[in-house]
Amino acid sequence: MSKVELESFLKSFILFFTSISILITTIYYIAYTKEIQKLDDEVFNEMRICSFDLKCNKYSIDFVLTKDKELYKLYKNDKQLSVYFPIPNATQNSIELSYSVSRYNFDVSKIKTDSLVSLAIVLLIVFILSILFSLYTLYPLRNALRLTEEFVKDILHDFNTPLSTLRLNSSMLEKEFGESTKITRIKKSVQTILNLQTNLRAYLDRSVLKKEELDLGKLLQERVELMQMSYEQIQFTNRVLDVNIFTNRDAFIRIIDNLLSNAAKYNSSNGSVELFMQDTNEILCIKDSGKGIKEPSKVFDRFYKEQDRGIGIGLHIVKKLSNELGINITLKSSVNEGSMFFLKLNSE
Repeated sequence: MSKVELESFLKSFILFFTSISILITTIYYIAYTKEIQKLDDEVFNEMRICSFDLKCNKYSIDFVLTKDKELYKLYKNDKQLSVYFPIPNATQNSIELSYSVSRYNFDVSKIKTDSLVSLAIVLLIVFILSILFSLYTLYPLRNALRLTEEFVKDILHDFNTPLSTLRLNSSMLEKEFGESTKITRIKKSVQTILNLQTNLRAYLDRSVLKKEELDLGKLLQERVELMQMSYEQIQFTNRVLDVNIFTNRDAFIRIIDNLLSNAAKYNSSNGSVELFMQDTNEILCIKDSGKGIKEPSKVFDRFYKEQDRGIGIGLHIVKKLSNELGINITLKSSVNEGSMFFLKLNSE
């Protein structure tokens, strides 16, 4: 069961089980209070019958002054339950019938135990039904995810033919005309697409991202040089040196490429992009002199965008990959002043 499926299952289960459990518990509590009232009525009625002939061993009998006691009313205290009944031709005295509170509590405890056992059985049944209900509601989601994954895998498979053609023709061009900036750019772009394909396959297969120790300065320089070829009007500067990190290479490259690409695309004319470290080489900063962001808190939301270009998923992917790699990513941005992304890395 995938993370999305597990989350959907748990939410459905908790919602169904909690709501039904609260309803059933409330019903049982009302029934319990009615049973207690029924017990009190039984005690009172038995005392009333006993007051006519005084032939009862269950209750204690005494003759007392009536005083302020109300007749035919059940009194409860810490020692006993009492009811006062009138004595024919007597105005100041009455009959007091009492019931030991310990015996009364025993009867109450029995009612409570029976109710709790019954409630536990019903909740167990509801628990099982909640699981079955959640699995049933999960089926359409699992089916949709399966169809989507199969579709994406088919598309990835179809990528192989044009990518292979591009790699073959770029190699043939290189043999025919020798090395050139344009051919190198094509080969690196094809390799980037292949890396994206590998990452997507790994994500679909639910594989764990394998981490390794990387030379951050060298890796960033490679990405900066590649990006510089595509955005010649932007000045890229990498100031990161002698920093090693422990992370997944392909996923981290996707993060950096997305951030650098955005910094270049939405930069000002002849703008700049700088990469440097802060806080004793723990935080990587990517600073641009671009247009800035109006709503920095929304940039990682899926499909959010402030420009006509793009579809608004690049930074969402960056955030998702950062979470998987344990990288805390934040940003500061002001309109017409540029943006700065901060990546707190797992440095070695």
